[in-house]
Amino acid sequence: MIINNIQQGINFGYSTSFPDIQTGAVPDLISYLFITMFERIDQFVDRIISLSPEEKQQFHSLLKFKRVRKRTYLLQEGEICDFEAYIVKGCIRTYYLSDEGAETILSFAIEDWWVSDPSSFTGQTPSNMFIESLEDCELLILDHKSKATLYEKIPKFETLFRLLMQRSLFTLQRRFHSLVSQTAEQRYLAFIEKYPQVVQRVPQNQIARYLGVSPEFLSKVRNTIQKKTTQSGCLSAKHQPA
Repeated sequence: MIINNIQQGINFGYSTSFPDIQTGAVPDLISYLFITMFERIDQFVDRIISLSPEEKQQFHSLLKFKRVRKRTYLLQEGEICDFEAYIVKGCIRTYYLSDEGAETILSFAIEDWWVSDPSSFTGQTPSNMFIESLEDCELLILDHKSKATLYEKIPKFETLFRLLMQRSLFTLQRRFHSLVSQTAEQRYLAFIEKYPQVVQRVPQNQIARYLGVSPEFLSKVRNTIQKKTTQSGCLSAKHQPA
């Protein structure tokens, strides 16, 4: 029965919890996948708090695994967010829609990042944002009830999620400051320096929306940067010793 449940759970669109998984209880490949996922999230947690083997097992028992296809909405405006998802594999974006239908992209998230709507999740109120997969994704999910149980069983997780929230707020603060203090070229250069993996996986028109410029304007910015880079390379070559 465990085998059937787990095998169904790894199909796209399904989620499953797995408190009783043990080595040898499922086929080797599936067991390996789950162990690898647990190792990844454990490594993330270990960077912030220390857990005993028993606490890790309790934590794992509260997680649900979910696979979603590219361009799947995990959350839409008006829905209540009931998940905080750790990304094992894939790329996800969060964004708002104006009354006129214009997108404002709040963030991109890739492997080893968390994604949610904290306001909707915490207050269990309707969200005003969209969360969409940009690639096929594999997620480990805590729902609202499971997170409350986690806090009750392992209070130190409150520290972990508080620090994650603080980091998120600091990132937003820096981003909003850059919108009023930097040029589009400076913002783009800062973005590709800080998030090189994201640049390779996200369409340029969405990066433009994230930076607060039109796709056409970002194209001009990129051309300008390319020309400067080419000119700089030519000058450097001229000054090389023979």
